[in-house]
Amino acid sequence: MTTSRREVLWVVGLAAVGGMLVPGQAGADRLRILDGPAAAGLGADRSPELERLVGMLTLGDTRQRGALSIVWLHALAAAPALDVATLDEAHAAGSLVVTERERAAVPDLIVDNRGKRAVLLLAGEILLGGKQHRVLAEDVLLPPRSGPRSIGVYCVEAGRWSGTSERLESKGTFAPPRLRSEVLDRADQQRVWSAVSQYAARAAAASPTQSYEAVVEQPEVREHLRHVEDDLGRPPAGSVGAAAFTGARLAGLDVFQNASLFGRLWPKLLRAHAVETHRRHVQAGVGPSEHERRLHAALGATQRAHGGSRRNVGEGAIFEFRVDGLRGAALTVRDQVLHLAVV
Repeated sequence: MTTSRREVLWVVGLAAVGGMLVPGQAGADRLRILDGPAAAGLGADRSPELERLVGMLTLGDTRQRGALSIVWLHALAAAPALDVATLDEAHAAGSLVVTERERAAVPDLIVDNRGKRAVLLLAGEILLGGKQHRVLAEDVLLPPRSGPRSIGVYCVEAGRWSGTSERLESKGTFAPPRLRSEVLDRADQQRVWSAVSQYAARAAAASPTQSYEAVVEQPEVREHLRHVEDDLGRPPAGSVGAAAFTGARLAGLDVFQNASLFGRLWPKLLRAHAVETHRRHVQAGVGPSEHERRLHAALGATQRAHGGSRRNVGEGAIFEFRVDGLRGAALTVRDQVLHLAVV
């Protein structure tokens, strides 16, 4: 790819680099994220943290596998990495416990971070078990030793409300873009079930309980995911995010506060995009230049986006917005965007 294709999206990003660093911490490897005031600017119609982040992004190479194209995203400068564990890491360590409420309810679960590190839960991560499988409704940053906290979820298994274990677990499954978009849009439960049904129909993955997990367990889908992971599963060094295209359409993008966090979460995000492109044909006449043009436009709209900011049961604040028919959410912590999603 030529240097011109990697141009900075916005010149203002050069001036914003310093704003990404917390005073007095520029030389630190990691930042403590729980001291000091909570994220400010709740209710504002613009997010300065989001503007700075997008202003620092540059486009990397484009890679393709079938109908799926990935454009890697880099940052002009690296901010000190926030010390957080992913859901899968915390679950494997036994420090994150997810259970049904005492009186189980479809749209709520109880999470308890018993570890010494903050844990990042992402909207779209799927939890298995309990009375039925669920998908997380929003990004949540759980502080260390959080104690039990109620989080919002949707059901992705319409035909079951039973089970001997109250605990739920993660097996690395993530909602594909159309389902994830419904989640970020705070759709009603019926629309979420409808999205699950559409994926199941395309994959010919009928399930007695109408479970989304049956889609990713269908042999043909698993084979497709394996091939996609072989080709696209290793992000270039320094990547902080990626934009995924299904044909010419921007299916979604994710950007993280640092390359390490992105690299640890990319495998499950990639599998979700692979599900989206299963049984889809390559669109003729669509190449990297068209993807870059559309991505530039989407990132420009994201940087200028108006929306609303609110808190949830975790740390920081979530800035929610819409751009060109896509839903966006940015989790901000201590004047930085920990995770940006647009789907």
